[in-house]
Amino acid sequence: MASGSIPEQLLMNDELIRSLIEVAKDTALLHGVLMRTTESPNFPEVVTHAPFTLFPSPVPKGLFEQALKVQTLFNQLVDRISQDPCFLEEALASTIKVDKFTARLFDIYRHVLKEGRSQSIVLGLNRSDYMVDQRPDGSTSLKQIEINTIAASFGGLSSQTPAVHRHILKVAGLLEEQKKVLNNDPAAGLAAALAKAWQLYGSERCVVLGNRFVQGSQEVAIVYFRNGYMPQNYTEQSWEARLMMERSKAVKCPDISTHLAGTKKVQQVLTQPGVLEKFFPDDPEAVTQIRATFAGLYTLDMGAEGEKTVAMALEKPDQFVLKPQREGGGNNVYGADICRVLEKVKGGSERMAYILMDKIFPQPVQNYLLRQGTPVKLSTCISELGAFGAYVRQGTEMLLNECVGHLLRTKSIEHADGGVAAGVAVLDNPLLF
Repeated sequence: MASGSIPEQLLMNDELIRSLIEVAKDTALLHGVLMRTTESPNFPEVVTHAPFTLFPSPVPKGLFEQALKVQTLFNQLVDRISQDPCFLEEALASTIKVDKFTARLFDIYRHVLKEGRSQSIVLGLNRSDYMVDQRPDGSTSLKQIEINTIAASFGGLSSQTPAVHRHILKVAGLLEEQKKVLNNDPAAGLAAALAKAWQLYGSERCVVLGNRFVQGSQEVAIVYFRNGYMPQNYTEQSWEARLMMERSKAVKCPDISTHLAGTKKVQQVLTQPGVLEKFFPDDPEAVTQIRATFAGLYTLDMGAEGEKTVAMALEKPDQFVLKPQREGGGNNVYGADICRVLEKVKGGSERMAYILMDKIFPQPVQNYLLRQGTPVKLSTCISELGAFGAYVRQGTEMLLNECVGHLLRTKSIEHADGGVAAGVAVLDNPLLF
């Protein structure tokens, strides 16, 4: 088990654990770590606690600090990619031939590009996700899973969970561990960036549009896309609405080019030699810091390089993850399923809808995962660390660029893929060591 873990004798004390679970659930409700129930999703008076761990999970301090430090560089990288139509066109050329969803997004991008951007204010709220990779020799490194440029979630709930874990540790008598639970308030930082963009828009009567359309003729200053990252989010009318919003004068969060900058194919292209240097031509230190977080990423495009990737994946499928151009969790392919998928598509262009990534092997820890309606047991778990980024640009001037907080999500090793929204992972806090 990892260093910094909760003492084993406490984890095995059934009577104390049962007591702490009840305390934890009450504390979560008290601090607003809430969600509506599956049975009554449209009744705001019926809620339960959001899923979370009983104890905070250990994370190496140096790697945690690395994730937060590099976030402002990732903000800059995403923003610069979004302003480079030649790069986006070239990077996504193969993907849009075979992935209908990405192609529809790219059609909107081309329309807006041809017509001309209607708004010079750019608002980015993103989250870069990582795992701690542990190699056979015991060395560890921070490796990026993905960067989410649309609907980067859980800023609100992760602002509330530190107080929950502090209280649990206090009741458990782990006072030194209690002091190590960090303050974390990404909600305030994300909201501040929204407010900055709204202020720059320059009309106090304008509103921020989230998941619902505004009735009547009220002017919209900001469109925040809480969804729109999966094909099932769209009907034909939804595609028309997305184009309408992109053409409008509202600040889009994200705009269509920033949405595309977060695709898996762009992530893979960025790992190729010389690509990062294109976006940071005079800053080799930025290139070094960003590249240090990259896992191995490989193309499945047609040609010799793609053939090499296919052969590599079929030979050792347990060493890789096969990723489609999808967000939201539950989409990736692992192990023997990689062989099943690739055997079907390896000879045709359909394989270009995917990329291949080195599998990351984090050190497992033990914890209790608290989720409504699920029996609580001691589980062997792995965690994923996210760093929230917020930036605001007007024209060529970057007015705000910050890392505004973090998110830790933990799941049982029984599950290969999926996050909190997918019903697999739960909210957590880092216990630095």
